[in-house]
Amino acid sequence: MRATREHADALAPPLAQTLGLLDRDGDLSTATLAQRRGVRHQSQSRTVKDLEVTGLIARRDDPEDGRGFLVTLTEQGRAALDRDRVARRDWIAQAIETVLDQEERARLGALADLLDRLSGHDGGRR
Repeated sequence: MRATREHADALAPPLAQTLGLLDRDGDLSTATLAQRRGVRHQSQSRTVKDLEVTGLIARRDDPEDGRGFLVTLTEQGRAALDRDRVARRDWIAQAIETVLDQEERARLGALADLLDRLSGHDGGRR
């Protein structure tokens, strides 16, 4: 992931991480975003401000906290996130085609099935 982000992403990591969280988890407070990203509230506030200025996120009143607000992903934000995802996918596909031979590509294809099986393992717990 680091290599693909380094080569393909147009968004800076803090921005992309924040947009990704909002895309996966829905509207969140700045405090929750900071906690999930493992950064200080002040740093996350700066990121939220940067994203808001560019129109990638918007703020809305928090229905559970009259003094607070939630951060929400805009259509422009979703489009920016999608562009980075497509760029990463294309970069990986090009790297696989360029770097790996046919046998290695076949082994890579089998790896996805093996990882799926491993992720379903419950450690013997039922």
